[in-house]
Amino acid sequence: MIINNIAVIGSGISGASIAKMLAPDYKVHIYESSNYSGGLIKCQRVDDILFHKVGGHIFNSKNEKVLAWFWRIFDRDAEFIAAKRNAKVSIGGNLIGYPIENYLYQLPKNISMPIFSELLLALNSSPNNAHQEVQNFKDHLIKSFGLSLFNLYFKPYNEKIWNVDLSNIPLAWLDGKLPMPNHKDIIMSNLLREEESEMVHAKFFYPKKGGSQFIIDKLLCGSNLLLNTAINSIEEADHQGSRRLILNQGSSYADVVVYTGDVRKLHEIINIEDHELNIALHEVKALQSNGTTNILCSTDKMDISWLYFPENNVRAHRIIYTGNFSDTNDPFDKRSSCVVEFSGKYSPAEVMNDLVFLPGNLSPISFNHEPNSYIIQDSETRFKIKKIKALLQKHNIYLLGRFAEWEYFNMDKCIESAFFVADQIRSKH
Repeated sequence: MIINNIAVIGSGISGASIAKMLAPDYKVHIYESSNYSGGLIKCQRVDDILFHKVGGHIFNSKNEKVLAWFWRIFDRDAEFIAAKRNAKVSIGGNLIGYPIENYLYQLPKNISMPIFSELLLALNSSPNNAHQEVQNFKDHLIKSFGLSLFNLYFKPYNEKIWNVDLSNIPLAWLDGKLPMPNHKDIIMSNLLREEESEMVHAKFFYPKKGGSQFIIDKLLCGSNLLLNTAINSIEEADHQGSRRLILNQGSSYADVVVYTGDVRKLHEIINIEDHELNIALHEVKALQSNGTTNILCSTDKMDISWLYFPENNVRAHRIIYTGNFSDTNDPFDKRSSCVVEFSGKYSPAEVMNDLVFLPGNLSPISFNHEPNSYIIQDSETRFKIKKIKALLQKHNIYLLGRFAEWEYFNMDKCIESAFFVADQIRSKH
């Protein structure tokens, strides 16, 4: 097959990355339905304050290929700040180190002692592998950390984010995104009081100007980007002597389509005579996701990057202190800026009630609700997506990104997946 034209649907980190990878070899057009690029990592300035509209996004990776590609495009020293993650967990009004299992010694003795007792008991009974023979998220957390720490932190925090029964979340989905400690390591971390260094974002890079929007804008610089251009239909037909994909009933054509949008909506877009494919697309319509409500606030200065809230006295689950990431993110002198994040949809009035119970004397500046931020898998999800991918690829359509592949990808994982899809496309040339 000869590939000339590639259509990338969506201009978030996945779409921008694969377009950059493929542009030297093919004619690539990027179609974005909104008037603004960036997807989940988009940022906008509000009163000269940078607003990460869906959380706060930073970059690092343990994948050497991703790092090498990224730093060929960006100037690490001139354009980025190297930072160290300083995250905390709010427990009973006290700020405990993160990840919490390494800082149990900071908890009050009456809370930490039962946790240590359970860890020691588990160490003696199963010294080799704390998460052995565990299939779901809930059992993994209990077996890894004990029931007391599960009830104190892991259960309430994760139920806030996912809003589902944790026993219905397959552990395989979160592989590589969760701590996989053993009891000996947890106990030794608390004895030695060593800082966490193994997490992928224990250290990270952040643009000096523009936040994650800077990353998107530079990746898209010089590209064929069409904003306010939704793709509402994809058909397949003979065109100029070859089998091609027809977009929006003939408004444009492509040899290959890379779809980075919501896989649940594809059944409304794909108009291809493939009975098995159409059945498979309808099977994923009911996949679950959570939106987020994000509030840009001014805050008292705090030497923190992330602050997590497991307790139920507030509905917010975290504050991202984006004003600490770069001096250019806000013009404040004595105060700073942050983003307060809620999983779910809340009105401005509802979140205002929560802000008064959060630290930092928060003053709201701007509000954003993102309908879909966090994807949720069940035991059948990966099988369904794998099937759809195989069926779509027969028609030269590829899925890429968090909501297309239905994987909880961060920025580096989106780039990693883009490499894989780009290699698949090139192999067809």
